Amino acid sequence: MEAVSLSEAILARLNSLTKPPGSLGEMERLAHRYCLLTGQLTPPLPRKGMYLFCADHGVVAEGVSAYPAAVTAAMVENFHRGGAAINVLCRHFQIEPVVIDCGVGQPTANFAVAPAMSITKAEELARRGRMLAYGARERFDLVGLGEMGIGNTTAAAALLSAFTGLDPSETAGAGTGLDAAGVVHKAAVIRRALALHPSRVPREILANLGGSEIATMTGFILAAAEFGLPIVVDGFISSAAALVAQRLNPDALKTAFFSHRSAEPGHAAMLAALGAAPALDLGMRLGEGSGAALMINLIETSLRVYLEMATFTEAGVPEG
Repeated sequence: MEAVSLSEAILARLNSLTKPPGSLGEMERLAHRYCLLTGQLTPPLPRKGMYLFCADHGVVAEGVSAYPAAVTAAMVENFHRGGAAINVLCRHFQIEPVVIDCGVGQPTANFAVAPAMSITKAEELARRGRMLAYGARERFDLVGLGEMGIGNTTAAAALLSAFTGLDPSETAGAGTGLDAAGVVHKAAVIRRALALHPSRVPREILANLGGSEIATMTGFILAAAEFGLPIVVDGFISSAAALVAQRLNPDALKTAFFSHRSAEPGHAAMLAALGAAPALDLGMRLGEGSGAALMINLIETSLRVYLEMATFTEAGVPEG
């Protein structure tokens, strides 16, 4: 079925259901887009995965986090044991979590004094992300992108400032729980890094200021767009990977859903830079893919309504 006629057929089915046209708002838009991405008028319910990209960051040495770097490895163990918030959400929504070690215990360099990694390393990580996406499309129909890495809100804020020109005072936030003075210090560290790494070439920005998990996610996002795999972007850090991917390829986000607006102050600016409108705004800033899990459930719920509601003809209900 041609894309235009498929879109019209999906809309016709939505409008034939026993409800006023458009009355389910965002749920109708989500069902319509998901069906379009699958290329099917009535696709099966998705097999759901949650990829958790985990890594350590050398910039933690600058005192930019309220928690020590050792927490990354501890939380990864918690993921494996099933004790984190994302595990609870995945169990509840029947999403399969997949933990990806992108550099736990092997931090990037402190980007306030040197490039976080070489371009070669960043490209190697992105290639791994591409291979992960290739494997994911065999296992899942809808994949959330979450993360864990002490210091990664600093990397995400630095990437946002580098790509948009915003001062770090507008992109840096509390992260794991910094006080006001800590946020000011964090912004100053990012400002130093931006002065040290003035390049505006996307792949160089990623290598200079990114994290291993962000580089891996970037490759995953780029490949998902090529393969047609629907993905759900979580919060501030996942959105930073989406921003890098978009700057590398303007079509990189054609299969991406954006889940929620994080309470991390830079996320609104990140979403604006991406031209993204998330469905949820719950004051969350946990990361881990928590917002993506909620969004996956919303997409599936929207699809269930679309597939399982009776039409006016089937129900014998007169149309208005």
